Amino acid sequence: MAETVKMGLGCTMGLRNILVGMVLLLSGAASLKSQAYFNETGELPCHFTNSQNLSLDELVIFWQDQDNLVLYELYRGQEKPHNVNSKYMGRTSFDQATWTLRLHNVQIKDKGSYQCFIHHKGPHGLVPIHQMSSDLSVLANFSQPEINLLTNHTENSVINLTCSSTQGYPEPQRMYMLLNTKNSTTEHDADMKKSQNNITELYNVSIRVSLPIPPETNVSIVCVLQLEPSKTLLFSLPCNIDAKPPVQPPVPDHILWIAALLVTVVVVCGMVSFVTLRKRKKKQPGPSNECGGESVLVLSVDCHFAATFPSATFWSSLVEPKLAKIQQVIGGKGCLRVWSPYRWVSEALIRLLWISRKGSISNIRFANVLLVSSQS
Repeated sequence: MAETVKMGLGCTMGLRNILVGMVLLLSGAASLKSQAYFNETGELPCHFTNSQNLSLDELVIFWQDQDNLVLYELYRGQEKPHNVNSKYMGRTSFDQATWTLRLHNVQIKDKGSYQCFIHHKGPHGLVPIHQMSSDLSVLANFSQPEINLLTNHTENSVINLTCSSTQGYPEPQRMYMLLNTKNSTTEHDADMKKSQNNITELYNVSIRVSLPIPPETNVSIVCVLQLEPSKTLLFSLPCNIDAKPPVQPPVPDHILWIAALLVTVVVVCGMVSFVTLRKRKKKQPGPSNECGGESVLVLSVDCHFAATFPSATFWSSLVEPKLAKIQQVIGGKGCLRVWSPYRWVSEALIRLLWISRKGSISNIRFANVLLVSSQS
């Protein structure tokens, strides 16, 4: 009986120690921060040291979300999928080496707090030996901001632009424009409009601004999106606007008419001068052609050499045949051109012609070309 009472007291003291341990364990449970990206994999660590080197067959491990829905359960080394909530079915995997649960295909709605529980299955039932809480935050990268020019550079030097970025989370803190010139940079804030998809819970944001643009200055406009919570800045591609060239005053109409008239006068004068010169050339007298015909007699160097030393051979073989031919030409009232590089030979030949024809010699040019007219 005493032994029974002693055993009862021992069991009571053991349960008390277990309860005290659970209270201390739960009150001292640390909460870790975990981060995952949309549609990727997040990690929910348990950080169990297993100092007693317990096997999985002795343990019961499971994770719950903030609504006490079970993500995963491992009961004495065996997975228990029938205890898992449908929203997590097929989306988890347990890494035994690191005591970490991986949550796949993370959605925005998966953000929140999660708890890992580890119990030891002993002869007296389940004994909690470890618990870990983790807060999961979910991020989605916004697209690069994009500038859209609504109007071209207007006369009053104001342009309208929009900037937009899509498919991001959480809601960004700020969106604005930077106007850069050669000497300055100016921020232009605007009311950021946002919309959220009902299914994915991702945000689309945009702004619309009217910017004063100096007409004679090159400017570069950049859209900036400031994200939460990291304060990261996303920049758009620059929108470059070149300075307008200075406006030239219009040319008066009377100046154009005067220029056209001057060009016309110059063209007409040129045409008149051309026609006049052609007419003058046609009226200039040419060589005398009153004899009705013309013949050419060319004396070779041999003839000139023979004439220098007169002999019977010279007259019979060279001069007389040529004289006969020349007489035939002149007899037909033709004109004769006598070519000779030696002037005295030409003169002698002409005089022979005059004696043989008993005519007169006129229009003699003492040069390389001689024009001889014969009159019967």
